[in-house]
Amino acid sequence: MDTEAMMRPSTTPRSRALATEAVHAGRDDLAALGLHAPPIDLSTTYPSYDSRAEAERIDTFATTGARLDGPPVYARLDNPTTARFETALARLEGTDSAVSFASGMAALTAVLLARASMGLRHVVAVRPLYGCSDHLLGAGLLGTEVTWTDPAGIAEAIRPDTGLVMVETPANPTLAEVDIRALAHSCGSVPLLVDNTFATPVLQRPAEHGARIVLHSATKYLGGHGDVMGGVVACDEEFAARLRQVRFATGGVLHPMAGYLLLRGLSTLPVRVRAASASAAELSRRLTSDPRVARVHYPAVGGAMVSFEVYGDPHRVISAVRLITPAVSLGSVDSLIQHPASISHRIVDEEDRQASGVGDRLLRMSVGLEDVEDLWTDLCQALSDPPARTAAGNVPESRPAGR
Repeated sequence: MDTEAMMRPSTTPRSRALATEAVHAGRDDLAALGLHAPPIDLSTTYPSYDSRAEAERIDTFATTGARLDGPPVYARLDNPTTARFETALARLEGTDSAVSFASGMAALTAVLLARASMGLRHVVAVRPLYGCSDHLLGAGLLGTEVTWTDPAGIAEAIRPDTGLVMVETPANPTLAEVDIRALAHSCGSVPLLVDNTFATPVLQRPAEHGARIVLHSATKYLGGHGDVMGGVVACDEEFAARLRQVRFATGGVLHPMAGYLLLRGLSTLPVRVRAASASAAELSRRLTSDPRVARVHYPAVGGAMVSFEVYGDPHRVISAVRLITPAVSLGSVDSLIQHPASISHRIVDEEDRQASGVGDRLLRMSVGLEDVEDLWTDLCQALSDPPARTAAGNVPESRPAGR
């Protein structure tokens, strides 16, 4: 089997529809190899009888970070199966390259380390972010310093040592949105990183609006079945080369089986996202008119995530669902619900959490592919009783805690 051909990124121009790219990107060479399904390369090492040539290849990688011609030297450097996934994701996001990692947090860590290695340890960030992303930036675990600001304050917050501006849109878990193009303009020469986990390239491609780095927790919609963990960064080739060097040094590699599952997940990504988004939009509409619900968050870009604040006890809803699974994470074919203040954003300081809109009565739901009527039936029976009405028949003007 021609391993070199498997490793080589496709040169097919991005002129095909997204649904077509999702099925074919990363697989363009299969027919020439006499294959239909992508192969899985589980090798950890690769034989070579020319140690001098191997030394030259390793020197080249150490200098440039570029993918090597021929088979990898060692699985921590590269892998043909994960390379297919990277090629496909880059095509879907419209970037030169993509670099995969063992998890979304490993991907963000590599980005921060790559910028810090250039003496750029300061990060400007907009809340809310995923709770662990917030913690990684704020805790200084990697020697980074963060300035939290709103979108209007980004330009003022940038310093000479700012290496990155980071936003998540739609944001986790409030689904707040920002204008990516306007933010990219505010960043000037500083790279804008957009966490695109919730929207996926099906709903938005941040690179087309000026973002230079696009981050995904591939565990979510890209995999789509709740059975694979991974992360990926889509960017230009110059930054991708540096990320590969960080990945080689730190070891946060994506397992080949995970790369295979993620590539397979991409093939159904547009169908899954659009179907789940239609159900999510309908549930959002119904929740908005439900007297037991104080407020509903659903992004203008659409998507399969819905967040809502209840008048009653949110923990009762979590314990009462029967079809919807009460669990952290999102993006699976089955619907999940969780209480962010207790789980995904528990690690964020309470005052910061509340200030960014993550209140104690907020619930976050990842809508799957079940029939929308079945989902609505389960939500209805799980929601707390509606608040008592006044003599005039009106619901009292109470608001969730922390709002």
